[in-house]
Amino acid sequence: MSKTRTPGRSPSQRSSHSQSQPVCAPVVDPTVAIAGACQGGLVTAVGSDATVRVRVGLRGEVQARRAASCLLVPAVGDTVACLRTGPSELWVLAVLQRDAAQPAVLRCDGALHLEAARLQLDADQLELRGRRTHLVADEVEVAARHFRLCAGTIKFVGSVLSSVMDRVTHFSRHYLRTTQGTDRVQAMHIDHEAQQLMQLKAEHVMVNGGKLVKTRGAQIHFG
Repeated sequence: MSKTRTPGRSPSQRSSHSQSQPVCAPVVDPTVAIAGACQGGLVTAVGSDATVRVRVGLRGEVQARRAASCLLVPAVGDTVACLRTGPSELWVLAVLQRDAAQPAVLRCDGALHLEAARLQLDADQLELRGRRTHLVADEVEVAARHFRLCAGTIKFVGSVLSSVMDRVTHFSRHYLRTTQGTDRVQAMHIDHEAQQLMQLKAEHVMVNGGKLVKTRGAQIHFG
């Protein structure tokens, strides 16, 4: 019984056939981000240790850390730019979009130093809070329509104090003043009133009246 053989192909034909076959590219999972690639995400949760939960592409929510260059603290609902530096290492580089009603918070871990030739802050309301505040300057000038200072203890130390006021009102429970030199008061009228006792004490006391010196009391004692 004879067998029918299919004519084979020569080596040259097999080589040309293999070269004509298309080469299939490897299948890449689109949900796997390439290290070093920047991508956008949506913040879904914010932690207290500079970590945030971000929804990135088709991978769902992943944990990321806020980069040192991202001074604006991310908030829930923000669109952020993320950079993956490793299989499980994702960094938030910047906040791309935020709701206008959401307040903005700039935060820097550690000390922050601002240096410029001129620094200007413009705001309808400015608040400064700190446990200790130091202000050092050659000249300080404050101009305001209303100025109010509230403190438990106030201390002024200087060489010259000069004040110009239309009206001064002072109230205190106890008032003590000590002057080593001359204490002089000049006014059109001077009125001193004490409810119980008034005492003038000195080595020499002089009372000069240009036209009239009047002393009146239920009892007057001299000597």
